[in-house]
Amino acid sequence: MAASAKILSLEKPNPTGDWTVVLPRRGKKKRNFPKLKILEQQQSWAPTDLETCPERESKLMQKLQIYMQKVQDSPFYSTFMDQLQTPEILDCIYRVLGSESKMQMVIYGIGSIESYEPPRLQLSLAILMKRKFSWIGDIEVFDPIISVTESRVLEDLGCSVLSVNEQGRRQALKPTLFFMPHCEAELYDNLLQANWRVDLLNHIVLFGNSFNSYEQYVSLNSTVVHSRKHILAVRKFVKELEIKTVSDDYFRAFLDSSLHFFSLDPETELQPINSELSETI
Repeated sequence: MAASAKILSLEKPNPTGDWTVVLPRRGKKKRNFPKLKILEQQQSWAPTDLETCPERESKLMQKLQIYMQKVQDSPFYSTFMDQLQTPEILDCIYRVLGSESKMQMVIYGIGSIESYEPPRLQLSLAILMKRKFSWIGDIEVFDPIISVTESRVLEDLGCSVLSVNEQGRRQALKPTLFFMPHCEAELYDNLLQANWRVDLLNHIVLFGNSFNSYEQYVSLNSTVVHSRKHILAVRKFVKELEIKTVSDDYFRAFLDSSLHFFSLDPETELQPINSELSETI
């Protein structure tokens, strides 16, 4: 799949933010990476509702402004901003950026910002991050349940809404921050499958559910391995830093979330992950 699927107005998923559908060698010698064969499941998309009104858009925008201020004034936000500016995390970010000055943000599975609080909190944090950090570039958003009203408000906030349902299969041809709190495991697995190559994985920063928690869960319930096979296989190459949610109940929208950085040596050989999880990579 190519970089970005070009964009329209948007729509969104469920209450908790879950998705309901949903390298060169050291030295001078350059290595040619094989092309990934990704099952094409992209579908053109547009909101199913066609009606909106200025009053409804204005009401939602006002609500989001209140939520952004609420997040910005919270101990959670202050702690998170401090965490993002620690030498440990900044080193990881600059490594992903490489020679680029910005990384784009792709938000998958945000949910209905008009209907539910967790999506509003999550979107508020994403927009505040862009306003705070110069290294965050354009924001693209997709969720199949987003309404026309939500699409227009998102665009007014400076976001672009995808016109194609990528099923999470965006290839990170350039540095990309995937913002995916509380998405389903299948969506993370789709993302990893689409980027199952050393140079692509090294372009990714992932804000989402803890991979460590997935690993612990699978150890207790082996029947869910299939939907998490790439998550489990990539664990040895992930530097995971837990998002500190402090003690504010409002920020349950970010519980068990982590920043994930992928650090693979250019000479690493990633083996294809079949229907059965490989024991070795």
